[in-house]
Amino acid sequence: MEKTAEMPVGVVVERRRIENPWQPWRWRPVAVLPGAGEAMVGTELERGDDFTRSIAARLTLTLHRKETEGYRVGLSAPVPLVFVVLRPDGDGWQPFLATVSPYEAQQYTVGGDEVVETVPMPDAVIAWVRDFVEHHHVDEPFVKRKRKGGGATGDDSRPESFARRPRVPPSHG
Repeated sequence: MEKTAEMPVGVVVERRRIENPWQPWRWRPVAVLPGAGEAMVGTELERGDDFTRSIAARLTLTLHRKETEGYRVGLSAPVPLVFVVLRPDGDGWQPFLATVSPYEAQQYTVGGDEVVETVPMPDAVIAWVRDFVEHHHVDEPFVKRKRKGGGATGDDSRPESFARRPRVPPSHG
C-alpha cells in the first residue's frame, strides 16, 4: 500500500451578513463534499435572505503513513472533524488547506494570519481514514529517557555548568 493517500473534497463556505461596522460578512466553512470536482468550485448550493452557501474551493485531503497517530486522535473524538484553514483573500476568506489531523491544524493557529475552522467529517471520509490507519499505524512503545548523571541527584562528580559563581566586579568601598 502507498505511503500516502489523497481524496479531493469541495469546501462549502457560508457567507453570512453580520451587524459589524468593520466587517459586513462572516465567512465560515460548513461542510466538505468528498470527491468534488474542480468544475464544481463556485457553485451556489443555497441562498437565503442574509446568506449564501457555495463550494468555495476544491482541496485535497492527504494522509501520510507516519502521521497515523494524529488521525487516530481525530477519529476518537465524539464527532470526528475536518479542519479547514482559511486565509484572507480580498473581501473575504479563502479555504487554503483541509486536514483530518488535529496536530497539523494546530500548527496554523499560532501565526495569526490564518483561521482554522472545523466541519463534521463525512462518513465516507471517516471510513477512508480508518482504513488508512488500520493499514499503516504502528504502535510505538513509550520509552522513558534515562537521566544522565549530575544535577539534583548528586550521583556524578562533574560540576554542573550553571553552578559557577557569577563574575562580579569587586566593590570599591
